[in-house]
Parts: sequence; structure tokens; C-alpha cells
Amino acid sequence: MEMFPYPSGKLHMGHVRNYAIGDTIARFKRAQGFEVLHPMGWDAFGLPAENAAVQNKTSPADWTLKNIAAMKEEFKLLGFSFDWNRELTSCMPDYYGLEQKIFLDFYKQNLAYRKESWVNWDPVDHCVLANEQVINGRGWRSDALVEKRKLRQWALRITNYAEELLKDLSSLSGWPEKVVKMQENWIGKSEGAYLQFQIENSDDTLDVYTTRPETLFGAAFCGISPVHPIAEKLAKTNPSLAAFVEECQKSPTTEEAISTVEKKGFDTGLKVLHPFVKGKTIPIYIANYILMDYGTGAIFGCPAHDERDYELAKKCNLPILQVIQPDKQAINLDKEAYTGSGTLINSDFLNGLTLTDGIKIAIQKLEELGIGKKQVTFRLRDWGISRQRYWGCPIPIIYCETCGTVPVPEADLPVRLPDNVSFDKTGNPLDHHPTWKHTNCPTCQGKAVRETDTFDTFFESSWYFLRFCDTSTSLPINKEAAEKWMQVDWYIGGIEHAILHLLYSRFFTKALRDCGYINLSEPFKNLMTQGMVCHQTFKDKDNQWLYPEEVMRLANGNYVTVQGQEPVKAGRSEKMSKSKKNLVDPQSIIDTYGADSARLFTLSDTPPERDFEWSEEGIEGSWRYLNRLWRAVEQIIEMSPRTGTPEKSLALLKKTHQTIQKVTNGYEKNGFNKIIAFARELTRDLEEAIADNDISSAQLQDTAKILTLLLSPLIPHITSELWALLGAEGMIIDAPWPKADPTLASLDEVTIAVQVNGKTRGSFVIAADSEESDVLKAALEISTVKKDIGERTIRRSIIIPNRIVNLVV
Repeated sequence: MEMFPYPSGKLHMGHVRNYAIGDTIARFKRAQGFEVLHPMGWDAFGLPAENAAVQNKTSPADWTLKNIAAMKEEFKLLGFSFDWNRELTSCMPDYYGLEQKIFLDFYKQNLAYRKESWVNWDPVDHCVLANEQVINGRGWRSDALVEKRKLRQWALRITNYAEELLKDLSSLSGWPEKVVKMQENWIGKSEGAYLQFQIENSDDTLDVYTTRPETLFGAAFCGISPVHPIAEKLAKTNPSLAAFVEECQKSPTTEEAISTVEKKGFDTGLKVLHPFVKGKTIPIYIANYILMDYGTGAIFGCPAHDERDYELAKKCNLPILQVIQPDKQAINLDKEAYTGSGTLINSDFLNGLTLTDGIKIAIQKLEELGIGKKQVTFRLRDWGISRQRYWGCPIPIIYCETCGTVPVPEADLPVRLPDNVSFDKTGNPLDHHPTWKHTNCPTCQGKAVRETDTFDTFFESSWYFLRFCDTSTSLPINKEAAEKWMQVDWYIGGIEHAILHLLYSRFFTKALRDCGYINLSEPFKNLMTQGMVCHQTFKDKDNQWLYPEEVMRLANGNYVTVQGQEPVKAGRSEKMSKSKKNLVDPQSIIDTYGADSARLFTLSDTPPERDFEWSEEGIEGSWRYLNRLWRAVEQIIEMSPRTGTPEKSLALLKKTHQTIQKVTNGYEKNGFNKIIAFARELTRDLEEAIADNDISSAQLQDTAKILTLLLSPLIPHITSELWALLGAEGMIIDAPWPKADPTLASLDEVTIAVQVNGKTRGSFVIAADSEESDVLKAALEISTVKKDIGERTIRRSIIIPNRIVNLVV
């Protein structure tokens, strides 16, 4: 399964590559005899449709459904073998009504709740954003600077599963290590201390969570978030402080963005008592880099050993006291904080301890004093799912003055979106619709209003893979079908979804398990994050971006505009994007070169997980290869029967079975670029064999059929026709995968020399054309090589196929 697309109206080359990868895997597995489910649907809710409706004076539904129809036709042209009988569209009531039932089950399980909280507010899209949707302080779609607002929001208790989400990452052996690490960091488990600072001349305390209790003797201030209750209370009577808080609210709101902004603080005038130093007080500052939704929204600042605290201390002339001494190293705190390891100094009863031991002793002391305790916390926050927009799934909740918050009865689902909405006002059209939100309370029948917020669109994509198992059942999920099909064996999509979509999908799977829907804990067995499709960028003399078709290359290598022959500045190759106009239209490629050429080229150049460079030369090369393949088969069909010699025919037969073995292994490892190289090699052998009268026509036919079969998952259209031309039985899609005869497929052996830093240290014998991983493994097992490397680290391995391995240490 590939991540289902947003129906923007046109496919781009990233779509072509993504879905060609999935389709190739599906076709290969089907040919091997597996029962394969390869579904397709549409992630159809979202702000782009709402914005397009305003711009084009149409409805989001009409715009979306029109786009789906257009993209579906393009998908079919490319020959993707989707099971269209299971097609689902997330904006249709038959899908989102079932989603509403899931929400109500979450509500019953206390996994869904409503609370007033500070949220990320996109001032352009007029919408709340999850932390994950804020990139460098800006909205992930609008690119507007995000602000903080306090709203009543629906949220899901993803934090209930923080420990399990973290622990189960170890079971995801089929996921890229980078993605696993990104999720681990986002969940962010930390062990530290919760402690209470007594506020001077007050019965109140300031509650702080810290992962560095061993540095308490270096505390120079306590910092609180601009939206901390203390800050809010003080701002009511202090205009300067209120202005500072307002300024902070317009600053970046995520940890990543805050790490880069200028650190600012405001002295509240309040002080707290130091927990370990009798009579010592430290001031409380409001700081723009402290987040309310991490820990308690308050910290103690140790400037000597924290970069952000150091920056604030320098700005506010606060003391910087060293409490960590690195081994055999002098540090200069006039220039920067020291954040490394060492032993504790200037810390009374902690002096001489390592940092690890210091943490334990400091926590013990806090517990003895009754002002602190050991605590585990997570960076992960509950998922705010309320969005102030029309084009989303309505939240099935009713508010009654008498009965309070009332879930919509399941019998009344789906709660449908109204068709007649107006976009002439800012904000959520559902909120100012004249009739839709007005209803009767299901409990007392009195007047009531509907929740006008809609779900975050990630709600739809967090369970759709389970719906694909059976799209006809009246329940959200057919448990028996899910038992059969889940987990998803191969899930394919961009690295940009490493946190958002994949983390939410993992959470949903566990929550749905606990609601009794399914019996599994993780949704995706293997994950492939395909690389981007890139293209060179171009600008004209006025520094404006140009489309590739507006540019031509001269014989001297320079570029000029097609019209006017004006000079063009060629820039670096970057991910294809509308903003930089370095796009290639898949439809024009299909019209010019055919769908199979497009599929072949997107898979032929690099491994699927790496970025892919688009070029005219490359697509033309793929097209020329398909023509060569066609001509070779035509020649075989048209030639007169010939018997040839057994020796020559056997040589081609052996080459054919060796290729079956290598190509099959390539498919198992998703090495599509290697598969294509092996197929091209066999094609060359076939072309040479056609010209050699000593090779029988029967063997040529047999090799041509096998070559066609081996390529069929990659290029299904031309191979289907070639299969028929060769007189093969049935359709190629129903043909079983060829199996290599071990005797015929056995490769010649080669002796490979092993060098360490260019000096030969041994050799070994291995089958010719072995995988690089097998070659490297064999090289490292040689005793003389092991001895020479010793404890040194191998920085690089250079492998010349069938000849040399050079290990650089």
C-alpha cells in the first residue's frame, strides 16, 4: 500500500515514482503466487479544497470529486494495478460517518476529551495546528508565522500510549532506522525530578520539572512560560509585562523553532527560595523559550551548563556559576556554556560526584526534604484534533445548556456536512451557518447546538488502511478481514510523514485494539520512504523561475529561453515544486514516450529510497530501450526456425537462468535499478544471440518469454503485448513467476583480493556478481584482514566487482 494521495487534480512525477514502486512490488508478489491486496483511496478533506472553492467560486465537494476523476484516469493510464472495488474517499459520508463512530468509542473509553488549552493558531488559514504541523514556527501549508491562542479543543490521549509507542519501536525492524529515531525523539522520554520552589513571602510554590537536578547549585533564575498561570496573573496589572507576553505569543511556538530565536526574558519581581542553599533566593523570569506544554511550563536556569539559559543570563546580567568540571580541561564561561560531562564542583554535598551519581543523590535529597520526587515525562503531547474549518469531518458532539456535552447517538450518524455554506466571512463557515448547528438535545429534546469544529485531516488517514481490508462492512472495521490482511507488508510514502501520519497511525492501531476493533498493535510491517524526484532549476535575467520547457540548451552547454534566446541561469537540482517551476508533467511524458517509459525511468536510475534526478536524456534512454526490446522480439517472431548447436544454446539458457536468479533476488530487496541493469544485460545477450545462427530459435523464444516475464512488474503494458506476440499461453498477469534451475543458474567463481588502505592482506573465492553485502562480509572474515584492522574503525569500503575490496581504516 502506498500512502493515499490528496486529490489536487493532477499527478506529479513524485506520484508516478511512489505508485510505480508499490505497483511493481504488488505485481511481483502476485506473480509469485501470493494473494495480494493493493488498494487505493483519496485523502480528500483539507484546507486546499476549501481555499480552492473560495478562489474558483465552487464547492469543495465539486472541486474534490472533479480532481479525483481526473487523477483516477491518469492512474489508469499508468497501469497501476489497484483494486478499484475497494476505493474509498475520506470526504464521503460512508467513510467519515464510520470515523465518527470511532471517535464516539474513543470518547466512551476516555481517549477523547475537551479542554481549554493554548494552541498553535495559523492566522492565514484561521485554523489550529498540531505541534507537528508547525515547521520552523510557520504553518506547514500556509507558511504563516504561527501564534498562540487559548481555545476549547477536542484532543485524543495519545500520551496514554507514550511508553508503548516508544517500546514498540524496537519491533519495527522493517522500518528505516532514521524514521524510528525521529519517532523516538518526538516521543521524547526523559527521567528527571519534579520539585517545588517556595515563592518568597508567599504560601505558593513554583512547580518545576527538570532533567538536570544535579546542577541545582548553579541555578541563577527560574523561568516560566509566557502563558504560565503566574505570568497571566501578573500581566493583568502590569502593562509592560502584558506587552512582553503578547510579543512572545507572536514568536515561533515549537522547540525546534524556539531554539533558533533570540532569547528574551522579563523579570517578574518574584523570587523563590533555593531548595539546597538556606537564605538564598533566585528571581523568576518570564522567558520566551519556555513551552507551557512541556513539563510544568517552568524551569530553573543553570546558565553555566545550558546554552539557552546562558544566552538569557548574558542578556539579563544574571550570575553564571560553574558546577561541572570536565576532566583535564579548562573551560571559558565568558564565551559559551559548557554542556559536556565531568564531575560536580561548587555543589556542597554533590561535590566530586559524576553527573549520573549526582542526579540520584540530588533526587534523594529533594525527597528527604519533601519538596521533590523522581519523575518520568515525555515530550509527546496529547493530539489536538479540533480544526476551525468547513471541509472536514464534523465532530459528533452536541452541547445542551441542561445536559452539557452529549455525544450524537450512533443511530443518527453520519453527521453530514451541509452543502449550502458561505465563504464570505473569515473563520469556520459551519459556525456562522444559519441552521446547520442548531438541533435538539438527544437526551432532553431541548434546544442545543452542534460542535462546529471538524477533525484534523490526519484523523482520516490514521485508520484507512484497516478500512481497506473490507470496505463493504457496516462497521468501521471488519475484524476477521483485518486478521487476514494486516499488517501492511509494504507501506510506501515520503519521509515527511515520519512523525505526523505514521505516529498517529500507530496510536490509532493501539487505541482501536483497546476498543475491541482489532487484535494487533502495529499497522505497518515494512516501511519504504522513497526519495524525492528532483530536476534542475532555471531563472531568467530578471531572476524569475522558468519551467524546463521554456529553456533550451545550446551546443556550448549554455542555456537560453526558447522564446527570444535570452540568457538563462541554470541552478542546482532540487525537489520538483510548483514554486520553483522545475516540474515535469506526467501526462506529457505519457503522451510522448508512453506510460511504461515513465515507469521504467523513475525506477531505473537509483535505489527507491534515494532522491531521483529527472532528465530528458534519461527518459529518452528508457524509451529507446523499450524499442530495442520490441525489435528483438519482432526479429525472433519473424525468423525462420533454426536448430543451432547445443553448446551455444546452452550458454544462452544458463545466462537466462542466472538472470532469473539475480532479478528475483533484486525484486525481493526492492533493488529495481539493479533489476533493470540485469534485464538490459540479458537483452544485449539476446540481441547478439539473434545474430548468431548457432543458437536455436526455440531457445531465443524461451529467453524472450522469460525476459518479458521478468520485466512485467515494471512495464506491464509492453510486456503484455510481447507475451501475446510470442504466443505464450494466457495473459502475462496470470503467468507464474519463473524459477531458476540451480544447476543452470550456478555462477562462475572469481577470486577477489582484499586490501587494507591499499595494501593486499588476503583473498577469497566467491560466486561472480555476488551482492556487495556478501562480498564485504566475506572480506571481513579473513583472519589476516581482521588482524590488520585490529581496533581501528572502517571509514569506507571500496568494491570493484569481481576483482578487489579495499577497506579504508
